[in-house]
Amino acid sequence: MIGVEEAQALCLGLVPGAPGVETIPLVQAAGRVLARAAATGRAQPPFASAAMDGYAVRDAEVAIGARFTVIGESAAGHGWEGRLSPGQAVRIFTGAPVPEGADHVVIQEDVARDGDRITIQPNLGSGPNIRAAGADFPAGFTLEAPRRLGPADLALLAAMNVAEVTVARRPRVALLATGDELVMPGEAPGPDQIIASNIFALKAMVDAAGGEGVILPIAPDREDALKAAMAEMAKADIAVTIGGASVGDYDLVGKVDAGLGMERAFYKIAMRPGKPLIAGRLGAVPYLGLPGNPVSAIVTGHLFLTPLVRRWQGLTEALPTRLMARLAQDVGPTGPRTHYMRAVLKDGVVTPFAQQDSSLLRVLSEANVLLERPLGDRPRKAGEEVPVLPL
Repeated sequence: MIGVEEAQALCLGLVPGAPGVETIPLVQAAGRVLARAAATGRAQPPFASAAMDGYAVRDAEVAIGARFTVIGESAAGHGWEGRLSPGQAVRIFTGAPVPEGADHVVIQEDVARDGDRITIQPNLGSGPNIRAAGADFPAGFTLEAPRRLGPADLALLAAMNVAEVTVARRPRVALLATGDELVMPGEAPGPDQIIASNIFALKAMVDAAGGEGVILPIAPDREDALKAAMAEMAKADIAVTIGGASVGDYDLVGKVDAGLGMERAFYKIAMRPGKPLIAGRLGAVPYLGLPGNPVSAIVTGHLFLTPLVRRWQGLTEALPTRLMARLAQDVGPTGPRTHYMRAVLKDGVVTPFAQQDSSLLRVLSEANVLLERPLGDRPRKAGEEVPVLPL
């Protein structure tokens, strides 16, 4: 068995190289990975603009009691043309261009107006209440790649006047559940059958990581059927089986993938839940054989599958986020495997659930973190800091 970090590095090394790319409209780019840097030829703002509603004047003339004649108005989208002379002011609104000759905006609450005359009041605040041209970004600014595009990135790209972006193609991830005991939700299970469940979590995780999860028909426990299903699965960008990776009489995945010429990277990890995990390549396609127990499949999905999907899109920071939290209670030693305990993190304090059996989905659904206990770790006391992985 190998350690978790070594296994993660080997998994990420299965990615074949630079991702395929496509150019899409900005409106479709939420959650996609920017593959090529985007540049702008326009500064933001493109001109000095008012940060507040008020009056544009010459800064040298700003003083309590100073009087100005209002000679025009500058509104957003409708600037005032001309040059301000001494003793003059222009009514101005937030976002409007500052007139030539003005370098201070006195906010409207700090003046008294009588007709076309204003007088600065004793409550005069500090200025100049002007946003300089290029204060947000200059002309020639570049948004670097790769990066996952969130809402703020889309707003920035729009402000840069970028209408289309080049993004990594979404990897198609084939998800194949195996086992005679499984039926899909909505079907009538036989007396010895259960409902396939973990595959739906894995698809959701793949989709959230930027991939396209594709659920294939369940493969029965027959070599010929499993071989045909896995050969079809290998046409995707990433291939994943769930179940059948252990060493029982009906665990056929390892035997079949060897027959398909899989180049194996490793088999079995010193972790719980999730020890019986296979990783390798089916031709050029990265392949993971996840364990069948629901919690084991989902935990290994977080640790190995979603990082693989992120790296396939070119993201360098692909591994799960790790935070530090304080233990709410004492925990014992871990033994020879890294233990990922379902737990709840609240206000910086983490509480593991008493039940940690790898078949208990209800407990996993109530958890918001995995408490990571390194292999060979000593007992820990309440209040000690420990690493956790958000779910």
